[in-house]
Amino acid sequence: MKHLALLRGINVSGHNMIKMEVLKNMLEAIGFTNVVTYIQSGNVFVETDEESGFSVAFKIKQEIYKIFGHEVPIIVIGKNDLELCLKNNPFLKEKDVDSKKLYVAFISKELQSSAINELKISQFKPDEAVIDGNKIFIKYDIGAGKTRLDQKYIEKKLNVTATMRNWNTVTKLLEMYEEKV
Repeated sequence: MKHLALLRGINVSGHNMIKMEVLKNMLEAIGFTNVVTYIQSGNVFVETDEESGFSVAFKIKQEIYKIFGHEVPIIVIGKNDLELCLKNNPFLKEKDVDSKKLYVAFISKELQSSAINELKISQFKPDEAVIDGNKIFIKYDIGAGKTRLDQKYIEKKLNVTATMRNWNTVTKLLEMYEEKV
């Protein structure tokens, strides 16, 4: 079974440095096959007989800690998750939307639509966010680097693990999934 592991917080500003080639070799050494990485921010396709994304994430997380000493949150998603991003992103329906301002926060559990109230999005206007199951679609007015509506804020407010990807990365990961199937 094919899985996409999204590693949070590696190779950012010199912290939790892990070279993708070393990560690939490490994952192959613990039994994953057809390991493919995409960019340095921790997007890793793996194949295994294991069906559970949680089990795959746990195994990867344990090995990263053992080898590198880094505590790295990991969310494992499937092709269907990426397809739903493309299908359900409400901001794509807007005329002249700038895809460079679109992000998806992948969340460790399903969220109720009422969780949007807990995020208190109105305090971040003109930034916008919409919850869709285990994803939060975000449209930044200026950009991700200029807002407090970030992954740390989402995790704290909703008591979840989250990792964010920009829209270009999300669409590229879906392309890669489709190439590998």
